[in-house]
Amino acid sequence: MKKIKKILLVLVIIIVLLGIGLCAYIFHLKPKYEGELLLKNLQKETTVYFDDFGVPHIYADSEKDAMTALGYVHAQERLWQMELLRRIAPGRLSEIFGSVALKNDMFFSGIGIEEASAKAIAKLDKNSESYKLTMAYLDGLNQYLEEGVTPIEFTLVGVKKEKFTIKDVYNIFGYMSFSFAMAQKTDPLLTDLRAKYGAAYIKDLGIEGEFNATKIRSSKENLEEYSEISKSVASLLDKSPIPPFVGSNSWVVGPNRTKNKKVIFANDPHIGFSQPATWYEAHIVTPKHELYGCYLAGTPFPLLAHNRDYAYGLTMFENDDIDFYQETNKTDDANQYKTPTGFAAYESRKKTIKIKDTADVVLTVKSSRHGPIINDVLTNLKSKKPIAMSWIYTQQPIQILDAVYGLSHAKSKDDFRKAVQLVAAPGLNVMYGDAKGNVAWWATGTLYKHNKGVNSFFILDGATGQDDITEYLDFSKNPSAENPKWGYVYSANNQPEAVDGYLYPGYYLPEDRAKRISGLMDAKSDWDKEAISKMIFDNTSFVATGVVQNLIANLDAKMISAEEKKVLNVLKAWRGTTNLEDVAPTIYNKWIYLYLKNTFEDEMGKEDFNIFLGTHLGKQIIARQIVNENSLWWDNIKTKNVKETRNQIVSKSFHDAVSELTTQLGSTIADWNWGKVHTVEHEHPLGKVAALRKLFNVGPFAAPGSNEVINNQFFGFNDEGKYYVKGGPSTRRVIDFSDIENSWSIIPTGQSGNPFSEHYHDQAEMFNAGKFRKMKLNKEEIIKTSTKLVLKPKK
Repeated sequence: MKKIKKILLVLVIIIVLLGIGLCAYIFHLKPKYEGELLLKNLQKETTVYFDDFGVPHIYADSEKDAMTALGYVHAQERLWQMELLRRIAPGRLSEIFGSVALKNDMFFSGIGIEEASAKAIAKLDKNSESYKLTMAYLDGLNQYLEEGVTPIEFTLVGVKKEKFTIKDVYNIFGYMSFSFAMAQKTDPLLTDLRAKYGAAYIKDLGIEGEFNATKIRSSKENLEEYSEISKSVASLLDKSPIPPFVGSNSWVVGPNRTKNKKVIFANDPHIGFSQPATWYEAHIVTPKHELYGCYLAGTPFPLLAHNRDYAYGLTMFENDDIDFYQETNKTDDANQYKTPTGFAAYESRKKTIKIKDTADVVLTVKSSRHGPIINDVLTNLKSKKPIAMSWIYTQQPIQILDAVYGLSHAKSKDDFRKAVQLVAAPGLNVMYGDAKGNVAWWATGTLYKHNKGVNSFFILDGATGQDDITEYLDFSKNPSAENPKWGYVYSANNQPEAVDGYLYPGYYLPEDRAKRISGLMDAKSDWDKEAISKMIFDNTSFVATGVVQNLIANLDAKMISAEEKKVLNVLKAWRGTTNLEDVAPTIYNKWIYLYLKNTFEDEMGKEDFNIFLGTHLGKQIIARQIVNENSLWWDNIKTKNVKETRNQIVSKSFHDAVSELTTQLGSTIADWNWGKVHTVEHEHPLGKVAALRKLFNVGPFAAPGSNEVINNQFFGFNDEGKYYVKGGPSTRRVIDFSDIENSWSIIPTGQSGNPFSEHYHDQAEMFNAGKFRKMKLNKEEIIKTSTKLVLKPKK
């Protein structure tokens, strides 16, 4: 008995010691929010106040010291995120994840981002402020890398620490620029469909911009080969550990439309959800400069920001800045291809991809005059016909560092416009408002034209030169508006109005959000911060209610059962809201999915249909196909000697929807709440491992909102009938120049990427409920609500 007691006592002691050790380890891993630290290269003592949500407010004697401090505190919260981001463009994820990441690495290392970065860096002015401040930021980041606590992900995955360089900054911007592009999913798919079924089928998809009714007002051969490109690139982006930029809303209300006669600025860029979230907020104050900004991991200047003088943000322009060209090889020599002046040799380069726990892969990438041959970098592409990818980002001068420095240091609207002009790609709608009452937006990007009749939504002919770019447009031709007479500017990724009679081609999103924003704006002239904050969380779609009316009008009324009539009554009473308790959106989205599936899947096949749903054309078609009674798509090509009609497809889809919902959610229609089927979970790359999910992931939560409402919580359709939110607002900001010290923000989870920090997910429930927190500018208030970390020069 005594032996058992002794053994039990020893076990208890071991457990206690292990518990103490674990607690000590976790405490050791937490970010340092108070006390003192010594940093090299600081000129004077710098103070960082971390407020009640972990936002650093950095007070420094010089901007160089502030940037060194920013690099340090940014790294202590987001070093793992920085590590992942810097590895994507050069193809270095396989070094930490193994061969599972090889396809991703082959593609991104092959499309030339790293090489374009190197060219841009070689031309940098080392005496410029943008360069000096970037190096100060990297210095602070690297000091944390060398001396700070190693993030738990580095330990679990086995990542060796390497210093960050300016090349990493450029590669991060390069990857984020590519993630805007829609062409890689859409163009090959459309080319394949046109080859299979002809131009008449394609016309119904609205690729000439016919569906973009609500426009932003401006004040000025082997068929399967092509679809494999869409499948491969869609798969890579969907599985990327860093989410892509997708859409966005922004509106800036001029003084004549606000209650306090000052500008109010609102912005919520839409990005795939992840953990940690995309943006890191920080507030810098020096004697000559103040800025409260949202920063991408590993980058020194914010893409979204404000101070007491002006505010700026962005949405995606959705312009077409990628073209695909089919090259023609010389019959007896695959190293040469046809050009308008004869045959030319492909340029060739080798890339070595290191893979964890296995042999390196040596990749040979050929490039034509149009760009890299993507057959070399997409492993699933079996085509022998070489396809080149022409992308503005890698072809035009990359001045992104000077551009973002200029945006964050502008002294006037004119200064700001000059900085906007430096962005060749990606295409952005850069939104602006200031304390003087100015509102504006400018579309960035080097825009271009082809010969008349060339449709860049298809794979083009690379041999003749007839499909080549013929003209690069001056920035003055980019869509824009400054202080328009209607009193506000806005963007919801919808197509801008024509400039000089030219509608710029792109992959614009449906008019739902644009129509809702402009409708709300036009109806009111006394906006205040509270009203704008409700609008930015708006869950209503007027377009959806119109779609419902059209669907119901095309039902066969004689075939509706008593139970189905109850379902229709719910839809008839629906006002387009997508709140948690609503039942109608559950019915609507099931019916929409089946209506699209029964219309398009027979021609496209299952894989291509799912890719189509993930394109912006797939979203555009929802409201448009239903009004097109004579569309060729209605007929199911798999049913011989039968030609299906719109009414038959719509009716079948409705009956199937009611049946499937009854099986999924029960026979009580009132229980079919949206919150039961529409959920969000913010996934960490390591959260995919079941044992680590609870430690690293945030959620799941029942989520209000839906595809293409202002509170855009986007998801993919599936047979399961559950809508897993893939992304949405990456931040919501409301900046009121009549009360600048009380402007509001919220991010999806929290400031910290450290799972042991109290700020890892302390904003998640607030974000999901549409609440906000203050972006503090008042020093006295900041000091009262913050912990204090003092950074001293290291001698």
